[in-house]
Amino acid sequence: MNESKLKYFIILLFLIIFFSFSYSQNSLKPAVTGTNTNNTKFSFRTINNEAFDVGETLEFNVRYGFIVAGKAVLTIPNLEYYKGRKSYYIESRVNSLPFFSTFYKVEDLYISVVDAEGIFPWRFEQHIREGKYARDFEAEFDHYLGIAKTSEGEYPIESYVHDIISAFYYTRTIDFSNMKPGQRITLKNFYKDTTYILEVKYKGKQQVEVKAGKFNCIVVEPIIQEGGLFKSEGTLYIWLTDDKRKIPVMVKSKILIGSITAELTKYSGINGEIEAKVK
Repeated sequence: MNESKLKYFIILLFLIIFFSFSYSQNSLKPAVTGTNTNNTKFSFRTINNEAFDVGETLEFNVRYGFIVAGKAVLTIPNLEYYKGRKSYYIESRVNSLPFFSTFYKVEDLYISVVDAEGIFPWRFEQHIREGKYARDFEAEFDHYLGIAKTSEGEYPIESYVHDIISAFYYTRTIDFSNMKPGQRITLKNFYKDTTYILEVKYKGKQQVEVKAGKFNCIVVEPIIQEGGLFKSEGTLYIWLTDDKRKIPVMVKSKILIGSITAELTKYSGINGEIEAKVK
């Protein structure tokens, strides 16, 4: 496999797991209010979250065909207070395996500080080390003023816009039980300098087996509108446990040079029983 292909699918791994896990809305309860640049009310919301908590760690193998090329880890090591609000400190790490690192090393770190009650981001960091390429990006989300203050400029946002990590964790709080196959939900996601509209199509249910076990899952298909990372349907499928935890078990993506699969290998610190696991 040449270097350009390796770089493509390892980078795409991260984007598959986090950027395209993005969608929808949940029941909200207004609390404290403020104003943003459009003079509209901002209300802190409360999301019913039974999916995750501090201590959760999810580990994935990433395969290109039969080759395991990298690993990804999602973890919530601790809580911190941000602007007086209790928040989850969430880390995502993507690393190439030693064999691939000899000619193309990947060590990427993504951090999101997510409001524990409202499941929306206060701060986002991206630290990329891929071969000779390095990039550091930071963003603070001022939901009162409707502005994302980044290391590259300031950009308008709507209240509760997500970063790529907070979108994934927010998704896990959504109740899919009353959805029918074909039904779609949407979410707005800020990345670099733009807010993207994402849709996700609910596909139904399926049982899958990975290294971490056998699970009953719901299947969703993210659909990125024109201008996003993926511009057509049918490129990506995600399997989430069919229970309150909604743990990502498997991700499959068809690309021009084959297909990529991310599979759950280990998990710990889960916020309760995984009812969808087949014993």
